[in-house]
Amino acid sequence: MDNNQAISMASTYSYAKVQFLQRQAASLLLYQSVLQSEVGNSFLELLQAIRYTDADAKSCLQAYGSYFQALAASSQNWEDYLITQILIADNPFTRLAQRQEWENLPPALIAAVRHDLQVLQSLYECSTASLSEWVQAVGHLPVSPVVWYLEPEKLGRELKLVASLQQLENWADAVEDLATYYRQFGTGLFAEYRALRWQSGQFVGIRNPDPVKLSTLVGYESQQEALLKNTKFLLSGEAALHVLLYGSRGSGKSSLVKALLNEYSEQNLRLIEVAKSDLQDLPKIVEQLRGVPQKFIIFVDDLSFEEDDDAFKALKVVLEGNLTARPLNVVVYATSNRRHLIREFFGDRPAPQDNTEIHAWDTMQQKLSFSDRFGLTLTFEPADQKTYLKIVQHLAAQAGINITPEDLEFQALQWATRHNGRSGRTARQFIDFLKADLTLFGVNNNISTTPSSN
Repeated sequence: MDNNQAISMASTYSYAKVQFLQRQAASLLLYQSVLQSEVGNSFLELLQAIRYTDADAKSCLQAYGSYFQALAASSQNWEDYLITQILIADNPFTRLAQRQEWENLPPALIAAVRHDLQVLQSLYECSTASLSEWVQAVGHLPVSPVVWYLEPEKLGRELKLVASLQQLENWADAVEDLATYYRQFGTGLFAEYRALRWQSGQFVGIRNPDPVKLSTLVGYESQQEALLKNTKFLLSGEAALHVLLYGSRGSGKSSLVKALLNEYSEQNLRLIEVAKSDLQDLPKIVEQLRGVPQKFIIFVDDLSFEEDDDAFKALKVVLEGNLTARPLNVVVYATSNRRHLIREFFGDRPAPQDNTEIHAWDTMQQKLSFSDRFGLTLTFEPADQKTYLKIVQHLAAQAGINITPEDLEFQALQWATRHNGRSGRTARQFIDFLKADLTLFGVNNNISTTPSSN
């Protein structure tokens, strides 16, 4: 057999195999989302290009390039990508499996998953190396295109399930294990992202959340201890309290909440950022979080209200409850610089005159006591000089800054005077500046910069 005959036979084989894979992909009943990302779409487009190769194979080569680039951008091999998408898929089966025991799942739904897993197994076995060889055959190339490959990262909690899939001859036998996984770890955006925000009426994943850690936060140990204890209640399934973190700006209130995510995300904790302008959606948000395996902190930063604010009414419903039972997997953690969250004016105070509300004092007290509706209020007093220097020394040690304690103290106080006063935020800004100065120039003189305008 000559080389041309061998290429012809390879082309015929690849055509039949590709046609089979296309039919398989088209037959998915529940897991269509697996192939709807950039990687999945480029995979399907490559199959199409291989099947209908033009005279010079240009479209086929371009499709392979797009597929290669999509895998490279995702930093995953085809096999790893496919399994990841199965684990985070959002469909009727994955949603129901989170809330119901295996015995109560509809048989038709289970049958559909068995079918889809067999289909996905056939796609899984279509490696990038195989695709490269098919492109070589149909394009009459002297060598096959470069194969994308990356050493797989060490797997975490999904390791057992992935190992089970890889060892099974028939993935359809893994349906019950998959349902157990969804029930334990969830799926969709909440499985894919640790931090999310509510935006334009939907959840949006935050790919790179703030990496702040509890170990970098000092100076407010009692407040931190109370918040950690309450968060552990949430993680254990007990009734945790809604929390208001109140105090001076720059004291680390927001950083403390964000650090909880980095401490407990492996225990299924998720942080949902909700802007004040979106608080009217809060009851809707809470209902969407009900019944899923993760535990959620709804984080509202810099909270305050105007009179007759719809956001105030929505938050009140969530804090106080209504006829609908409160889900135990959701709490609200809010920060504010104001002890009384609703702005009060002297004109609000009752005076004995016509057209004044009869029970005006009751109305005013309702406004002033709104913060009391949080089960736990943590107060962050302004940092005194001792606390400020303690924070500076702690951050300097973590940053590996090597200057005399006396020089560090002097420059830290000088920085606070010229900038935003003594606070945890000011200490962090000072240490960041000092570390960069020492790194770039080696020798640090007393810091002299233009005072901040704030």
